[in-house]
This record gives sequence, C-alpha cells and structure tokens, in this order.
Amino acid sequence: MATITVETQIQAPLALVWDCWTKPEHITKWNFASPDWHCPSATNDLRPGGEFHYAMAAKDGSFQFDFNGTYKAVNPQQSIVYHIEDGRSVQVLFESIPDGVRVTEVFEPESENSHELQAAGWQAILDSFRNHVLSINR
Repeated sequence: MATITVETQIQAPLALVWDCWTKPEHITKWNFASPDWHCPSATNDLRPGGEFHYAMAAKDGSFQFDFNGTYKAVNPQQSIVYHIEDGRSVQVLFESIPDGVRVTEVFEPESENSHELQAAGWQAILDSFRNHVLSINR
C-alpha cells in the first residue's frame, strides 16, 4: 500500500518535542488542523498495546469526531508506531538535527479523500504541533 509522508522541523530540544507530542495536556493544545477546530480531550497510554483517544471538534459545535488508536511500538524520543482504529498504520519519527528536531509522519491513506487532501490535513495538524512547541520554547 502506498503511504503519505509529512514532516516539519522544530527549533527546540528533543525532550520538549517528545513531551508535547505525547502528553495529553499538550495534545489538546495542538491536535487540530485549523483555528476553528480544537481538541477538547485527550488520553494517552504510551506503551505497546496502550491506546490513545483524542476528541477533535469544530469550535462552533457543528461537528466532532474521535481519533483513536493502539500503539504497536514506542521508542522514547525516537519513534512511535500505531494503528488507527480503522486498521491503518502510522509511524512517527523524531530525529535530532543541527537546529532542533525533525518530526516525520508516514501513514497509510484512507480511500474516501484524495492523497493531496489527506497530506494537507495531516500537514496542517503537524504545523499546529510545531507552532505549539515554538510557543512554549521561547
């Protein structure tokens, strides 16, 4: 199956980037694709076999959905592999680079939306993540 890859670079320490990615108190501040959405709740059991549950909702209350999955592998500050509840696989890589950290997500696309639309949506969430990390790493 073809995969889609999105990535960002963040000028911040790896430990902070990891914490922002994995701790619910941070996840709720970045896990949405646009300012008119938010993540009202997040739980995260970060271990192989553990589950995460994120609520993603329009701020106007018009729509909400859950984004859930199960971890397959967790290598602290290096990589995470999980399956979304529909069975698709996602890999997240955290790589130290000279100016900070490169975060790369590789995921299996779903069949309803174009690859371009899916890449844009996942990139927008990753950009929101980057902005959150930078906002607390001043």
